[in-house]
Amino acid sequence: MKLKIGIAITIFFTGLALGVYFFSPHTFHGTVIQSPNPSFDFTLTGADGDVSLSDFRGKLVVIYFGYTFCPDICPATLANVGQALRRMNENQSKNVQLIMISLDPERDTPKKLSEYVVHFYPSFIGITGSNEKLAEVTSLYGIFYEKSAGSTTENYTIDHTATLLVIDREGYLKLVFPFGVTVDEIADDLKYMLR
Repeated sequence: MKLKIGIAITIFFTGLALGVYFFSPHTFHGTVIQSPNPSFDFTLTGADGDVSLSDFRGKLVVIYFGYTFCPDICPATLANVGQALRRMNENQSKNVQLIMISLDPERDTPKKLSEYVVHFYPSFIGITGSNEKLAEVTSLYGIFYEKSAGSTTENYTIDHTATLLVIDREGYLKLVFPFGVTVDEIADDLKYMLR
């Protein structure tokens, strides 16, 4: 009798521990945003014409602001997102769309952007627009950027916020990843958001 009670107690506490493990809330690696309003729906230009945020409703959209001449931060960030998508199954990865918005329309043509981003992952999209349009989009998404003079008029850099913004399937900004987030952390949060 004592043995049966001992086994029952062990099973109960094991089940309780497993239940706590399986039903505990997800701990996000980025900053969770609880916006009451949908994200600003912008339209910019890609290699195949106009691209709007709302074109991807039903998918998670990861937005990154950068430029192709960026020496280190942009390629590192795009590479991490590409690797994160490769760690997801096909059904998950096809429901995530990365959009890189170039802050350097003088040098980054839509064609050049398209050729650049697909080096990191085949489905990535690169878009840009006029300086006025970019100023509007960046201000609404809280992105800072500023051109820094180089040794020549064409050899300049752009200081910019290097976060990843994640828009959920309904069009709401839900998560902001800081620069330096790891491949595993990106994959973990995106997988959870796709559940």
